[in-house]
Amino acid sequence: MLEAIRPEIRTPQETDPMSEFADTIYRQKYAHPGENWPDTAKRVASEVMKALGYDSESLETKRIEKYIRERKFLPGGRYLYASGRGLHQTQNCLLMRVEDSRESWAELMHNAAMALMTGAGIGVVYSDLRERGAVISKTGGYASGPCSLMNIINEIGRHVMQGGSRRSAIWAGLHWWHPDVFEFIDIKDWSQELRDLKATDFNTPAPMELTNVSVILDDDFFEAYGDGNHPQHEHAMTVYQKVVKQMVTKAEPGFSVDTGDNKYENLRNACTEVTSEDDSDVCNLGSINLARIEDQDEMRDVVMAGTLFLLAGTVYSHLPYDKVNQTREKNRRLGLGIMGVHEWLLQRGKRYGADDLLAEWLAIYRDGSRHAATFYANQHGLSVPVKVRAIAPTGTIGIIAETTTGIEPIFCVAYKRRYLTKGLENQWVYQYVIDPTAKRLIDKHGVDPNDIEDAYTLSYDVERRVAFQAWIQQYVDHGISSTINLPYALEDHQERQWFGDMLMEYLPKLRGITCYPDGSRGGQPLSVASYSSAIGQDGVVFEEEEGKCIGGICGS
Repeated sequence: MLEAIRPEIRTPQETDPMSEFADTIYRQKYAHPGENWPDTAKRVASEVMKALGYDSESLETKRIEKYIRERKFLPGGRYLYASGRGLHQTQNCLLMRVEDSRESWAELMHNAAMALMTGAGIGVVYSDLRERGAVISKTGGYASGPCSLMNIINEIGRHVMQGGSRRSAIWAGLHWWHPDVFEFIDIKDWSQELRDLKATDFNTPAPMELTNVSVILDDDFFEAYGDGNHPQHEHAMTVYQKVVKQMVTKAEPGFSVDTGDNKYENLRNACTEVTSEDDSDVCNLGSINLARIEDQDEMRDVVMAGTLFLLAGTVYSHLPYDKVNQTREKNRRLGLGIMGVHEWLLQRGKRYGADDLLAEWLAIYRDGSRHAATFYANQHGLSVPVKVRAIAPTGTIGIIAETTTGIEPIFCVAYKRRYLTKGLENQWVYQYVIDPTAKRLIDKHGVDPNDIEDAYTLSYDVERRVAFQAWIQQYVDHGISSTINLPYALEDHQERQWFGDMLMEYLPKLRGITCYPDGSRGGQPLSVASYSSAIGQDGVVFEEEEGKCIGGICGS
């Protein structure tokens, strides 16, 4: 049992080689010709740090290179891929707002294409657009509404591979008060006929399948929801109930929450962890692998090093169009994240949830990153970042780090992962994967696979997942990208009512939430496999005849 694991279990060391699976993903996604992982660490650190005047032999660059090589700090995937290239667009996503004019529609389509083609995902808030059917006075016609433009942007993403090599990442948000909010809530409620077609051929196009969607909640929503005499009380209640129903049966939409000091920050990146109120802001991501950090002193040093690296990235990165640079210079947002949280807990025999010792480590993350951002920005004559911490889903870099992603629990001890191979052929393949954290616990410490808590078992204790995210949010000034797994679609009215009541207790403390009922999307990228079926086939690549995975869910 986990309780029997001795506290003296040590974290993986620098000499640990990558597993075959991690090495495969690294070479498919990020390695330049002839590179090994230490070469990548050196390339990324030296190329980015020279933007602030540090040469490759400086103590600062060497320290960052060491932490990347040891996989204690992992820059975002675009850093790993693009650093040192002729076009080095290393910032992850652009955050956009569209205004209610023909010119703004056209500008958004141009900017979205430019962003996606240079490797950046996009997030767009459509709330300023007039509703479907509104009269257009100058032409005498009728507005097609925000959902129409969302579909146009989704289709741009369908035919644009990010940077020529990545599946497009898109998010769309609409406020709860918008007249078209109910159309938006149902925008991915595909017909059974379409679902059947997708079950036969994953390549069958579906509306908005490349786009994550969220209904945006603000202070006015919570005021209206909680006050039975409020003129918009019934509307707020209906919106909430309809979103919850879709969330727990069809996976989307989710909620984005912007209240109090964050009330204007409703723009989001594709996976929703970075927030802003300014059009054409940009996210800038890197994550600390908590599971490999030896002690709190090293944690302080890695936090300082990771913050300095991301600050250098705000100077180093190319950008897809001019306005992004203006907004970046104003805000200089950083997205220093953490991953390996569940592995850190497992190493110490702890359950998934709030913990006093973890709180000490997270306080170092919170306070150290703010101090470092201010100190280094002043030292280099840069604007001080307005916010510095965001927890991303860390999909492929979590695989390379061989730890649990973001704040997520282990997905499951063994699973089947579908992904798109690199290049123009767009071949979908799959691999059986034994989770590296689980494998270490099983192989080195004799833990029974059935005793390891994971996302599947925790899906039956969903409140613990939500409560943990709300607890960690107090240490994060942006948002947290985390998908709450459900064991099945909650079709029963009483189950949905319980979930909605439970969620409302935590929702004001969150910046956003997304759920995924198991099996709710055909072709989901990750699916549970038995430990026995994965043994002996871990890392072996099989061609996926069914086609590509779908759903618009981040993490693959």
